[in-house]
Amino acid sequence: MALNLFKSEGNSDDHKEIPRELGILPLNDLVAYPYMVLPLAVAVPNLMKLVEDVIDGNHLVGLLTSKKPRVAEPVPGQLHEVGTVARIHRAIKLSDNHFHVIVQGIERFRVKFWQRTESYLVARIELSPERIEEGVELDALKRRLQILAREVVTLMPNLSEDAGSYLESIEDPRYLAYLVAANSRIKVPTSQKILEIDDLNDKLRALISLLTREKEVLSLDHKIQAETHEEMGKAQRDYYLRQQIKAIQKELGEDGEAGNQTAEYEKKLAKAALPREAHEEARRELIRLKGMHPSSAEHAVIKTYLDWLMDLPWHTLSDDRLDVTHARVILDEDHHDLDDVKNRLIEYLAVKKLVKERGNPSKPDEPDGGIQGTGTLLCLVGPPGVGKTSLGQSIARALGRRFTRMSLGGMRDEAEIRGHRRTYIGAMPGRIIQAIKRAGTRNPVFMLDEIDKVGSDWRGDPGSALLEVLDPAQNHAFRDHYLDVDFDLSEVMFITTANQLETILPPLRDRMETIALDGYTEHEKLHIADRHLLPRQIKANGLLPEEITFSTPALTSIIRDYTREAGVRNLERQIGAVCRKTAVNISTGQRGPVEITPDRVRQLLKKPLFESELSEAIDIPGIVTGLSVTAYGGEILFIEATRMPGKGELTITGHLGDVMMESARIAHSYVRSKAVDLGIETRRFKDTDIHLHVPAGAIPKDGPSAGLAMVLAMTSIYTGKPVRSDAGVTGEVTLRGRVLPVGGIKIKVLAAHRAGLRTVILPRRNDRDLDELPQEVRREMTVRLVERVEDAFALSLLSEGKHTAGTRERMPALG
Repeated sequence: MALNLFKSEGNSDDHKEIPRELGILPLNDLVAYPYMVLPLAVAVPNLMKLVEDVIDGNHLVGLLTSKKPRVAEPVPGQLHEVGTVARIHRAIKLSDNHFHVIVQGIERFRVKFWQRTESYLVARIELSPERIEEGVELDALKRRLQILAREVVTLMPNLSEDAGSYLESIEDPRYLAYLVAANSRIKVPTSQKILEIDDLNDKLRALISLLTREKEVLSLDHKIQAETHEEMGKAQRDYYLRQQIKAIQKELGEDGEAGNQTAEYEKKLAKAALPREAHEEARRELIRLKGMHPSSAEHAVIKTYLDWLMDLPWHTLSDDRLDVTHARVILDEDHHDLDDVKNRLIEYLAVKKLVKERGNPSKPDEPDGGIQGTGTLLCLVGPPGVGKTSLGQSIARALGRRFTRMSLGGMRDEAEIRGHRRTYIGAMPGRIIQAIKRAGTRNPVFMLDEIDKVGSDWRGDPGSALLEVLDPAQNHAFRDHYLDVDFDLSEVMFITTANQLETILPPLRDRMETIALDGYTEHEKLHIADRHLLPRQIKANGLLPEEITFSTPALTSIIRDYTREAGVRNLERQIGAVCRKTAVNISTGQRGPVEITPDRVRQLLKKPLFESELSEAIDIPGIVTGLSVTAYGGEILFIEATRMPGKGELTITGHLGDVMMESARIAHSYVRSKAVDLGIETRRFKDTDIHLHVPAGAIPKDGPSAGLAMVLAMTSIYTGKPVRSDAGVTGEVTLRGRVLPVGGIKIKVLAAHRAGLRTVILPRRNDRDLDELPQEVRREMTVRLVERVEDAFALSLLSEGKHTAGTRERMPALG
């Protein structure tokens, strides 16, 4: 009896969902019972078609046992007509084009007649639950079966006492009957007979008879084992005698080996200087290893465990290079800008230097300069391609520490963090301990990439497991399931990266010091390309620096016409494409240095991938340029409104979230309330329908920051006055017409700058965020701050017939 094939709780509504017609999945050498969870392999094409149809439908299938074993596709006469309705919980298509299916039994059924036999079998069924007669007889039969099952469990050495306790705790006699039947060693015909018994009392009697025989067989087996114990004792004595012979040979100098494995581990343990708990665990396992035969499977398991214990850097620490000037030079060499994270690292080094020189007056568990102990935890948040991952390598180089990296994207198994317990075959430590071993020191710079993309499922929640790893108050005693001893992670400098903070587990986010890495300006991209990207791509494509040169206008053309991103990843790809095409020309005989000009860029990279959204001014009323923030940086967002004859209804499209839908309704209500002030005839609201749309409808969008743009779009469509197409708008609005502050101002303004906008209209209370803008952006952009919606009307609405096309002059200062 294994007691591992059932779920004790089921859904009472499952019976209501069972249809009268079911597809039939035949079983070979197996009988399925209600409550039972079974793994099945489906390889026959017709049956695979059945599985696919069931998965697309209600997930219910009928399980019938074949009368003749090893028949791939039995016909109706070859199947028993009493079976179990089951629900398919999981179906995985394997690489060999087979299905691996997990099913759970729900209820017993009988076949009334066969509905269809082509492709796969379909039967008309009727549910057939057992007759249950409550009373003293049922209670007595259930109790007798529980006693017998517990006695059988006691006689089986591979089951714990918990199995017997679980059997005694079962109240449902029907569930008890099927649990015992499924886990008893009975043949398929007998199992089918048990399933076909209609009366529950009769079913319990049959099981009591079978279990009584099983108990007698197990008792006899124990007797046979006792009789052979003396022979096994002789084998053990032979083993000990052989060990004594080896010891005698060693004393006589007749042992040719330099030393056995146990002696080698003794030497390693003496040199390892493990912490007390780890030393005691290693000593305990070493004693077990001494008394174990080398051919034993457990022998290799213990050896692997001892290797891990002794190879970990328990006391090995890298000496930090606490030179603030040197660190600043390294960071400036590797990365342009990113002043926030550079300054934070300089602060970290300065604090450590002072603590080391002057001594630490605080207790070990108190923070020093904002850092618990000697470890720290930074979270670099920003769009892809801004240098978050490579920044970790620069930090390690500046500190003089080892660098190790671990990607968390898509991780769903908690054992990836904490490891597997040694009771599992092939168990290994988690990836945290593995990375520490690879680094070879106890204080590396540890980069945890994509922490916002950690998932969770039935295997556990890795995000919750990371709480202990990343908490400076707990990680000094991190306990991996495989090692089962404390390991100190407090000296590790953890750096995490993410594209967005919202998807990170809140308790995990609370433990991290967040530093935002926003997108680069065009000027910064030129600097990065010249200092970092060009030399790297020239070398990577086998060119020499004197064979190819890029002019500044050429790099500007690549940035404007072939990339549209917050980072520089695509910029490096396009530079690499130019270098590859140049390498082809040089390898075919072209001589002389190649100068890359804008014309040469268009010749090599063909048609530009992007053009400014503002290359042609939009003079149609009802269109506003909004600003938004995504996981990939800032973007401009066109908000469109149109009106048509109708009954005053408002239609909103564009895959908008609840908050954005509310902003649209607020905008509509505000415009209606201000109709007289805006010169709008009130009858238009009764006989006109409004359709508000935010393009890119396949992409989900949410947030209140588009409220001001929606008000302008609706006002424009009602008044017939177009909105300036060379101005970007963001801000939340209220029914009173106030413009409230929003987040992501820096990212939004950078997006407007990349798109060619030269004016942005922002809430006045976002004035404090303007200090974060780069100087070149502040010089080239005109920022207008508004406190009320009326202020935005004056700044953005044009007179009827007036537009911003033609010479495309820069928008004049407003206000």
